[in-house]
Amino acid sequence: MKTKLIYIVLLCSLFTFVNAQDRFDLLDEKLNQLGKTYPGINDKVELSVTGASIQDFVRAIGTSNNLNVTVDPTLDVKVSNSFKNVTAKEVFLFLCKRYDLDIGFVGPIMTFAKYVPPVTPVKVVAGKKINVKYEPTANLLSYDLTGDTLGSVAKEITKQSGKNIIYSPDLSNKVINGFMQNAPFNNALEKLAFANDLKVTLTPDEFYIFEKKQAVAADPKNNNGNPNNFGNLGQNNNAPKNNNFLIKDGLITADAQNIPISELVNAISKDLGKNYFLFSELKGNATVKITDATYDDFLKYLFNGTDFTFKKEGEIYLFGDRNLEGLRQSKLITLKNRTVEKLLEFIPAELKKGVDIKTFDDLNGLIVSGSQPRINELEAFLRQLDLVVPLVHIEVIIADVRKSNTLSAGISAGLGNKPAVTGGTLVPQVDLSLNATSINNLISGINGLGVINLGNVTPNFYLTIQALEQQGILKVRSTPAMATLNGHEAKLSIGKTEYYLEVQNNVINGANATNNILQSQQYKPVNADLSVTIDPQVSGDEQITMTINVKQSTFTERISSTAPPGSINRDFSSLIRVKNGEMVMLGGLEENTTTHSGKGLPGISRIPVLRWIFGNRTKTKSENKLTIFIKPTIIYG
Repeated sequence: MKTKLIYIVLLCSLFTFVNAQDRFDLLDEKLNQLGKTYPGINDKVELSVTGASIQDFVRAIGTSNNLNVTVDPTLDVKVSNSFKNVTAKEVFLFLCKRYDLDIGFVGPIMTFAKYVPPVTPVKVVAGKKINVKYEPTANLLSYDLTGDTLGSVAKEITKQSGKNIIYSPDLSNKVINGFMQNAPFNNALEKLAFANDLKVTLTPDEFYIFEKKQAVAADPKNNNGNPNNFGNLGQNNNAPKNNNFLIKDGLITADAQNIPISELVNAISKDLGKNYFLFSELKGNATVKITDATYDDFLKYLFNGTDFTFKKEGEIYLFGDRNLEGLRQSKLITLKNRTVEKLLEFIPAELKKGVDIKTFDDLNGLIVSGSQPRINELEAFLRQLDLVVPLVHIEVIIADVRKSNTLSAGISAGLGNKPAVTGGTLVPQVDLSLNATSINNLISGINGLGVINLGNVTPNFYLTIQALEQQGILKVRSTPAMATLNGHEAKLSIGKTEYYLEVQNNVINGANATNNILQSQQYKPVNADLSVTIDPQVSGDEQITMTINVKQSTFTERISSTAPPGSINRDFSSLIRVKNGEMVMLGGLEENTTTHSGKGLPGISRIPVLRWIFGNRTKTKSENKLTIFIKPTIIYG
């Protein structure tokens, strides 16, 4: 590593030398060109001066060699040299190299002035994304910075968080590095400043200021200002040896082995000039090994896991037992995105120790009382839970299609008790009854053909012809919609109620061995419902897992006017996963029914054609299909 550093230094020096040599070669070339017109450039000079100003020295050469020269009056250079048998050009080049001068040429006029190196433009990497992420709900900041400038990082953090960050102009191009994941905003900025040898302060008007660290002057009374020495803790005979601490730039580095807590706090507080007050004695020992910690962080780590805590009021630190009145804190922690209902059940028992917690429903918050460190730890945990709960909007489409087809046809004939009456319908169905007179007229028409001769029927004979086809299509489309929070059940129910009459007859024994019948009537309800229950769970990649229960019941025809209606019940349960905004079909419940019935003469009723003439046939076919569609959509409030 050391060899590589030497190599880099030599390379930079060589690069600087080459650039300077190029500049003097250019001056030499320009002086040669001027010498072609003004030979005094190449004439010999003999001159010896002591303590002469650069202005007088150059003008003397210009006068003796007939050259036009001018010198910047602001140059404060004294020349003490003796030149013999050298040209004016060589003297001018020597002055430029010796006193870092430059010569400007305007025609034959030479102007001597201080050399100003050209400004090298800063190469800006365009389009590089600053990897910063801010979570506003919990006030958490994450960053992954490598070779980024403070100006661009501060601009990106301000843009995302809305918190103003300022810095001095000389820090704009300071390269900073750092990595932090989901840390509280103030802590994340503090660690970023520390990692890049800066410090950050928060002004009363909520501005964050980045500054360079100021070196802490060494105190001659002790050796703590020297970074190579450690102050010795434990001036009494009972204190263990080799317990040392170092304070540099206000940061604490300590290596203490089993030292009393009170002695450690006293020594470091005194060295940093911190004012403190003890409410109770700080008992117990501690073993500490920490590097570059602030005073507040040091106290937090030191008291963590003990019965002691601290509190800062102005510039005074208060130390003592966590439960003492002066150190106990009470605070209302309000939630923005969740309700406090049942929240206490999810807080770990370790976080509740030493903290009294009460729910305050009116302000959707928790009232906590206890030590400040424990309250801070509890509040940090609650902020992680207090995130936006997505709302799931669920659209449900329930399509129920019922198709039916009934075909009924046949001929019946017989003898009645009296002559029948001719009548019936032809459209939309054929249902005719013919009496004996109509039938005899029909037979007479057939006998007139001369091929067949049929006799007449008796007066009470009748003939009935029936032909009917019925078709029905019923489409039921339900489109309920519901919304619920993630992890909470949504339920929708639509129902219909019908009533039927129930009659009860009660027999009561009378006094004269007679029975009396007491009749009571009561209308009882029967329900047919459509209920949909959905429990959605949203995952991190916006996949929605849903537990779905669908129950549907419908009424059928009554078998009598006083009988309760029949019902058809359908239940559907499913566990599915679907992407946000996509629709899924949960399948259909399909039912097909075919019924054949008929009557006719034995034997003949089985012949395919004659059975419709010498019998009565009915054919019924029905189809029922239930289909359910679900479309969930995630809505972030």
